[in-house]
Amino acid sequence: MTEFDLLNLKYNHIEDARLDMSRILAERARQFSLPQSLYNDPFLFRIDMEEVFMKEWLFVGMACEIPSPGAYMTVDIGQNPVLVVRDRDGGIRAFHNVCRHRGSRVCTGKRGKVANLTCPYHQWTYDLKGDLIYAGTEMGEGFDKSDFGLKPAHCKTAGGFIYVCLAEHEPPEIDQYLAALEAYMEPYDMENAKVAAESTLEENANWKLVIENNRECYHCSGSHPELLRTLLEWDDTTDPRATPEFKAQYERQAAEWDREGIPHKHVEFGLRNRIVRMPLKDGTAVMTMDGKPACKKRMGRIQNPNLGSMRLLHLPNSWNHMQSDHMIVFQVQPVSAQKTLVTTKWLVHKDAVEGEDYDPAQLSYVWDQTNKQDRELAEQNQRGINSLAYQPGPYSETYEFGIINFLDWYADTVLKNLTHDRL
Repeated sequence: MTEFDLLNLKYNHIEDARLDMSRILAERARQFSLPQSLYNDPFLFRIDMEEVFMKEWLFVGMACEIPSPGAYMTVDIGQNPVLVVRDRDGGIRAFHNVCRHRGSRVCTGKRGKVANLTCPYHQWTYDLKGDLIYAGTEMGEGFDKSDFGLKPAHCKTAGGFIYVCLAEHEPPEIDQYLAALEAYMEPYDMENAKVAAESTLEENANWKLVIENNRECYHCSGSHPELLRTLLEWDDTTDPRATPEFKAQYERQAAEWDREGIPHKHVEFGLRNRIVRMPLKDGTAVMTMDGKPACKKRMGRIQNPNLGSMRLLHLPNSWNHMQSDHMIVFQVQPVSAQKTLVTTKWLVHKDAVEGEDYDPAQLSYVWDQTNKQDRELAEQNQRGINSLAYQPGPYSETYEFGIINFLDWYADTVLKNLTHDRL
């Protein structure tokens, strides 16, 4: 009997899985890890994709990656290939990367630049606004090109970040967060930045385990020696573990940030989004092995090298660190119930010269090591959860409140969307 047959013994239809998902989430113990099936069952993973990743706003890339008209990037959201392109007016648009002829992907590269968007299969061609402009003469006299433009996806940008939502109708509200993001990212001038290094790790773990691991530093002292050369473990000044010495350091540095007009106060928008600037260890400027800047050119209008790390959280798929000389952005892409891609990009000023102003290996070393360590942790976590012996365990309200907040957001979001589906 195949794995698929065994799964069918549990769920005869996807609607049975939806009902079970609703029950599990409604009955879960809030301060405990999730039941096993939510971490490894393919049917429930499908519901995660349908109710979270196909309906919520997702971080997909940086505007500076597509700097001029015709520049594009592609991303897969589950089984949905998506195309993000800068049009001739300088705007950024997102489309389903699916030709309206027979469904082939229009753009097959990860990034590129084109005059128009041409499907390689039969050369149907679309302009940068998604309108079909060429389909040959073989379609007959009754064929109307205006009926066959690329299908758009919701797309918004702020502070250099690009967000896409595949919701069929009205997407969730995000404008308050985007307005704050625009203000907090203003000092960095992200239109004049570039990607200096990039990596993608395939992790054999459920996407929620990847996010859970990120949302706590309980594990840091035992797993991340490179990161802890500069990182302070607490989440912000309200962290119950924060010491008087740390709070005094924060006040000193905050006064410097205020003088330079650098935003830093904690803002949050529900449990999904938050922004906060935090000092690094006293005497260190950025997340490198020696704590010294990794790039000679600072970002945007920044003068003070001691900006600490401005942390941006966007659920369900991104966390980020903004520093004086470079920034690090993370993107999570679920692949299957027990496989996740984690892409990390290091960005610097666009005029910084590799080998002269920065060394990509030095720039990326600390988080390269941290990512590999986190992959091992997530994969070992997944292996244990797959065991017959697994049962949900308790989270520490002091050390793991970030996970509790994440799972509250996740459960509320899935239940909300499932309920809406039934209406």
